Amino acid sequence: MPPRANPTLRQRRFGIELRRMREQAGYGGSELGRLVGMNPAQVTQMESGRIGISADRLRTIAAACNCANRPLIDALTNMTAERGRGWWEEYREVLTMDFLEVAEIEHHAKTLAVCTTTYIPGLLQTGTYASAVFARVYPPLPRKDIDVRTAFRVQRQQVVRSGKIPLRAFIHEAALRMQFGGPKVLAEQLEALTEDSVESGISIRVLPFDVDTYPGAGENLTFAEGVVPELDTVQMDVSQGTLFFDAPADLARHRVIFERMDAVAISEDGSRDFIRSIKKEVEARYA
Repeated sequence: MPPRANPTLRQRRFGIELRRMREQAGYGGSELGRLVGMNPAQVTQMESGRIGISADRLRTIAAACNCANRPLIDALTNMTAERGRGWWEEYREVLTMDFLEVAEIEHHAKTLAVCTTTYIPGLLQTGTYASAVFARVYPPLPRKDIDVRTAFRVQRQQVVRSGKIPLRAFIHEAALRMQFGGPKVLAEQLEALTEDSVESGISIRVLPFDVDTYPGAGENLTFAEGVVPELDTVQMDVSQGTLFFDAPADLARHRVIFERMDAVAISEDGSRDFIRSIKKEVEARYA
């Protein structure tokens, strides 16, 4: 088969893990190729996600690299068997790759943890609130583009609302008070949050302004837990788009960040009451 022109984030991650396996063994690409019957170009394409390999070839590579991490090898083996297109591929012609890659990560995650400081997490946004968030973009988006992005965001939520993947959401008080679309839209969003907070598999906890030290980064973060720790991924939303991190040092740092948030955030029951109190304040503005 010809090399993939645009490998997905997951395909690239598969290649990255093989490259790390090779580097930990101290091999160059040519040396590994000689050991497993691949030419240097094939090794390069494999490690960039441009070509796939069979489960047997993967195990041959792992053996050549003296990799004894059986859970990781098994997880990578399962990835070689993945076939078919995710639902997000339907949007490939109308949305940028950032959108598709976020949905792909969420779909394959074991658990998800998010922290937000400026808006409600996308996986918990109402359609009206999401539309208002997209409408703030400058230059302004055409209405049809806002509608497509909103529909995509709502469809992403099925991984959580179906109960397939547990979600822990840490929401800073600033995000609970930030308005998109006005106070009525915000009040409806806060009401939806309280309803989501009692759903099985969804944990919502607030970090109030008066917490002594806010342990999160300034960005909105998602920590997607893989089937093994080596396949965890951090997603960071920035004004220029979406960034992804998978280096061991980055993963370790963000695990600590989420552990610290877990230690200082209000309890689930307390957070639910806190959100209701803000909702009452917001409703008073248009009563």
